[in-house]
Amino acid sequence: MIYVICRGLLRLIYAILFPLRIVGKENVPKEGGVLLCANHISLLDPITIGIKLKRQVKYMAKAELFTVPVLGWLIGKLGAFPVKRGGVSKESIKTALNTLRGGHIMGIFPEGTRNSDTGVAKKGAASFALRSGAAVVPAAIIGSYKPFRRMTVIYGEPIDLSAFDGAGSDSLEEVTDVIMGRIHEMIKTGKPSVR
Repeated sequence: MIYVICRGLLRLIYAILFPLRIVGKENVPKEGGVLLCANHISLLDPITIGIKLKRQVKYMAKAELFTVPVLGWLIGKLGAFPVKRGGVSKESIKTALNTLRGGHIMGIFPEGTRNSDTGVAKKGAASFALRSGAAVVPAAIIGSYKPFRRMTVIYGEPIDLSAFDGAGSDSLEEVTDVIMGRIHEMIKTGKPSVR
């Protein structure tokens, strides 16, 4: 209930400040585990990639945010779960995998930190993708978050990772490259990527 109310308020705020153009929303599966992988340009990105979807998107968030009065409570209610800076704990990994295996959407930014252009990605998203079996949907955020300027969010078709079934950790870099390649392609073309 809190999520629905907050999402409604944020949609109103975004409609005024950052009107969103959404492309390819139909590419996000209506059910089942989904790993939503996007480029990362602002602290607002988690809101931006989830605000127009009917399904709730859950995220890992820095543990420090959960100690901030009101904010910590709110992001917890909105589906975020804590991860310690400097590394992902076993508990955070377990929570992420359970989220995906439980049929939820989890948003992740493979670069791990904000970049004005697509930067070097970490292998966490690839690891979650291979270990959970969730659908991997690339998303591209295009724009600059300047007030009253239109932002674009593009959702590509789920990435076919069947070639990596049963693959070990030695494939993580290649899977990461595939995911980031699709995101970069959508940023460049302004169109949803296809399988």
